[in-house]
Amino acid sequence: MTAPTIDRIETRLVDLPTIRPHKLSVATMYGQTLMLVKVYCSDGVVGIGEGTTIAGMAYGPEAPESMKLAIDGYFAPAMIGQDATRIQALMAHLGKLIKVNHFSRSAVETALLDAHGKRLGVPVSELLGGRRRDRLPVAWTLASGDTAKDIAEAEKMLEARRHKIFKLKIGAKELKTDIKHVADIKKAVGERAAVRVDVNMAWSETQAAWAIPALAEAGCDLVEQPVASAAAMGRLMRRFPVALMADEILQGPESAFEIAKHGGADVFAIKIEQSGGLFAAQRVAAIADAAGIELYGGTMLEGAFSTVASAHLFATFPNLQWGTELFGPLLITEDILTKPLDYSDFELSVPNGPGLGIELDEEKLKRFTREGMFKATR
Repeated sequence: MTAPTIDRIETRLVDLPTIRPHKLSVATMYGQTLMLVKVYCSDGVVGIGEGTTIAGMAYGPEAPESMKLAIDGYFAPAMIGQDATRIQALMAHLGKLIKVNHFSRSAVETALLDAHGKRLGVPVSELLGGRRRDRLPVAWTLASGDTAKDIAEAEKMLEARRHKIFKLKIGAKELKTDIKHVADIKKAVGERAAVRVDVNMAWSETQAAWAIPALAEAGCDLVEQPVASAAAMGRLMRRFPVALMADEILQGPESAFEIAKHGGADVFAIKIEQSGGLFAAQRVAAIADAAGIELYGGTMLEGAFSTVASAHLFATFPNLQWGTELFGPLLITEDILTKPLDYSDFELSVPNGPGLGIELDEEKLKRFTREGMFKATR
């Protein structure tokens, strides 16, 4: 039989509101934009993928708008007519034609895997080697910037049994202010919850060397990307009784190898988009395992499709010592699925259906699809 081929590719931008402003050291988010891609195959199967960033281009070199342009102008012409079932071969071919564009690659690869899982009647996790777990612990980020509000939010999450791991976004304020913020929240939640911080590279090495011991004393157990330099991360490593996690400097397998070689992190934040897709993220995790580096399932504050794609991948990991932060859909006020994801008892259930195992609500999607290419500015 002739293998199914790719007939056409459709992209759209979807602007969704969030439950509150989300403050990071690099920017404040007031909503989230998803770039959704649909891959239509000759056998009638349609796969869906997603590209999302944190605060547009404040975080990195791609934005939803640039992903749409890249896929429409470069990925799609190279994919039309290609075998839809040989996903790794096709992604390798695209890698020769289109450099970097990790987020766009991840969106396209996710759509291809979703389609092939539907075609074979198996979940994406089976295409990645088979799952080892059906549920994943999920952290929640407290990022209102107000200590009292963050404590109230944490208490609400604990009472609802939705999250018992909290990550605090710090780095935009004076060091002592940030440390007091962390200490006050940890004191409020006590032993009921773990508290971690994400600095998003905002500190110098000198600031980090001063602040990390104070964070450890406050009860923080993990510090994510305190500095921008991989070399500085290496110098800070194992000086303090708290784990250091690489995130922004982790840009796929090659960077993972270099960080591991130089002992630059205790933990890797695995992100499918930042890695360049699910197969690349799988290789990043393998490098970490080989080097004795522990794993954390990261997020780009994605919507349902990249969140579930990540969940399928993380469910296959032999080790996932630090859980995940796949809370992106919970930050968005509008659900664009026909059936919401199952967040309960502090965990996310990995869908069991074919492909990603979720279904897009086309009517809801229409309400939030951007008509023009760009958003109007205020």
